[in-house]
Amino acid sequence: MHFTGRTWRPPYEANSVIIQATSGCTYKKCRFCSLYKDECFRMSPMEEFEEDLAEIKSYQPYARRIFWTGANPFAMSYENLKLRALTVRDYLIKCQTMAMFASIRDIRDKEVWQLKKLRAMGINGLSIGTESGDDGTLALAGKGYMAADILEQCRKLDEAGIEYYFVYMTGLAGRGRGYWNAVNSAELFSQLNPYFISVDSLTLFPDTELYRMEQEGQFAPAGEKERLEELQVFIKKLQIRTHLFANSSSNFYPVTAYLPKEREFVVSELQHVCDTVSEDEMAEYRRSLKSLG
Repeated sequence: MHFTGRTWRPPYEANSVIIQATSGCTYKKCRFCSLYKDECFRMSPMEEFEEDLAEIKSYQPYARRIFWTGANPFAMSYENLKLRALTVRDYLIKCQTMAMFASIRDIRDKEVWQLKKLRAMGINGLSIGTESGDDGTLALAGKGYMAADILEQCRKLDEAGIEYYFVYMTGLAGRGRGYWNAVNSAELFSQLNPYFISVDSLTLFPDTELYRMEQEGQFAPAGEKERLEELQVFIKKLQIRTHLFANSSSNFYPVTAYLPKEREFVVSELQHVCDTVSEDEMAEYRRSLKSLG
């Protein structure tokens, strides 16, 4: 298999077969991220892609879901995505779904009719690192788009019938801004149809721009209890049926919930943690994180 650089897949794709479609990131300007800092974006040559598919076929000929690795393979053009999707079909005749990471920026240059075609070919399940739906937080994070862009582009996915997943990041707005980040993000997400929302909590690593800003006094990180309170507000304000997974290692206390059915239970659970665990204990957990892998 032709894996180069950093190979990263979400926890919920653990049962998917993985193949490298691209490596590196087309953007590399998010201030909290250094995952692909030293990698140039590269599309895997079709020769390599087909060799990997042949190898997968020899071991798992009946694979039903395949995850294309790379920071954002959906950045490829419609024609490139189409070629690769059809090639997967040639090798893996039982494959039903091809999932991958995508950015809001990657959807902009694709028309709804193209998205519908890609969906028909099996491209479905886009993991989108929105991080927030609040304009101030998106600007601070250097995401390169605003809330209106998320709304416009994801409505295209809704129209095309492509399933997608959001990431929300507590603490990203900084100290004292968590409440409004949660309110505005929940309001935006509630106008869309993410199949589930994965929640991370901001962890500053030394090789990121946001860490440098914190060291120079330009950014004040939110406290740990403020992050839990932010998550409570976010859950309370969401007005859609969706699955919520706040169970990555970046979360001090892991919770999962199907909303709105389990809303009250999980809010109560988070409140119990706020009431019984000290800020110092939570902060020590954050300091101990060496990576989010």
